[in-house]
Amino acid sequence: MKKLLQFFILVCFVQQLSAQQKLDDFGRIILHTYLPDDMSMPAEAKNYLATKLSQISSNNGMGGSQVNPRFIITATVNVGTKDIIPGPPQMIAQNLEITLFIGDAQENIIFSNTILNVKGVGTNENKAFIEAIKGINPKNKEIVEFLETGKKKIIDHYTSQCDFILKDALTLSKQEKYDEAIYRLAIVPEVCKECYNKCLDTATYIYQQKINLECKVKLNEAKSIWAATLNPEGAEKAGTVLGSINPLSNCQSEVDQLIKAIDSKLKADEKKKWDFQMKQYADQVAVKKEQVRIAEENMKRDDVNQEKQSLRNHELDKLRVNSNREVALEYARNQPKTINHYNINWR
Repeated sequence: MKKLLQFFILVCFVQQLSAQQKLDDFGRIILHTYLPDDMSMPAEAKNYLATKLSQISSNNGMGGSQVNPRFIITATVNVGTKDIIPGPPQMIAQNLEITLFIGDAQENIIFSNTILNVKGVGTNENKAFIEAIKGINPKNKEIVEFLETGKKKIIDHYTSQCDFILKDALTLSKQEKYDEAIYRLAIVPEVCKECYNKCLDTATYIYQQKINLECKVKLNEAKSIWAATLNPEGAEKAGTVLGSINPLSNCQSEVDQLIKAIDSKLKADEKKKWDFQMKQYADQVAVKKEQVRIAEENMKRDDVNQEKQSLRNHELDKLRVNSNREVALEYARNQPKTINHYNINWR
């Protein structure tokens, strides 16, 4: 039983880490591995090459979940020479020229490329391809420089396009496409510091708009449920809706009024489930407000280091970042997984 409990705790811990990693991916430059369907090489070797590309980006800090498939790492393969070596067993030796690319698949722009010459020997063509790909070292000098160049170009992209990113996000928010707007802002990596901070502030503003509208909609829904029933079952359903309202939204006072109105109509023996629901919601409100209070207090308390007073409130920013990234991650999850829009021709 003890081992089972330990295993369960470990699974929960790993799931938490995985969820946090996906949120953290929004703060990094991520390269999505992509290989075109029409590559003229055996399927198994192609899969091995895709794995190698993912390994290259991961080993150099640019791998992660597919939060932003716009920037890709891809490759083309050309067979230089192909020799048959008599057996037994008969062997195939191939010299390959593999060109790696990093680019913007949306704009069809190459940011960096490098050419690798590798050789593979195997009992068939597939194995010869795989052996050649195995010889690619993700940490070799050419690959590291190739990645650094690509990374710099991506940073330059965000720096030069920052005003357009902010403008597009605000346009989306006016159309009440809050999740998409927050996603567009959340994918700007932290290394683009000035643009990242502007996007964080704008995303925080849009997030507040989002939760304010959601509060209004859910509050009206809860009122309708309660008005149509005026019984414990209706109170429970209305309570479920009210419990999903973000405590930091601007209609909290109206939520409290409805809670009091429902509470006053329920008899003592009808209030068990209702009281439990409201206790959970009250705890949720208290936790959210306490997190904000502590973050603000930590910044005020540091009155010794005057330089730090002029810096951003990193504790409060962290709370905002997680809220924004949760919205962005959910938006990304709900997007079609197709990559048919990749119309690249990088040779």
